[in-house]
Amino acid sequence: MAKSIFLVDDSLTMLMSVKATLEMAGFAVSTASDGEDALAKLKTAPKPDLIITDINMPKMGGLELIKNLRGMPAFRFTPILTLTTESNAEKRGEGKKLGATGWLVKPIAGPDLIKVVKQVVPGA
Repeated sequence: MAKSIFLVDDSLTMLMSVKATLEMAGFAVSTASDGEDALAKLKTAPKPDLIITDINMPKMGGLELIKNLRGMPAFRFTPILTLTTESNAEKRGEGKKLGATGWLVKPIAGPDLIKVVKQVVPGA
């Protein structure tokens, strides 16, 4: 069975591009447009094997989403990668402190993204 990835980004172009890259590599991908949308969907959807989130989004950003997810027992150990244009060391540190598994800076080449996903998702 394909490993599942939940992708969160407010840019429709980015969502479609990353989703296509992941699906071509054999992953099942679900999406959300911001942190609030993601929390609502993740409460009712089957638990994904990996969550990838942007940081700067309206309504609820990625750091707040990570904080919320890490407070939920079901997502305490789910790998969470950030995929963002944000390369500030302070933001990275905050993300790590809140529980981000890894920090990827956009743009990222498809093969590089797949390589990282395979490193953080057991059996991918």
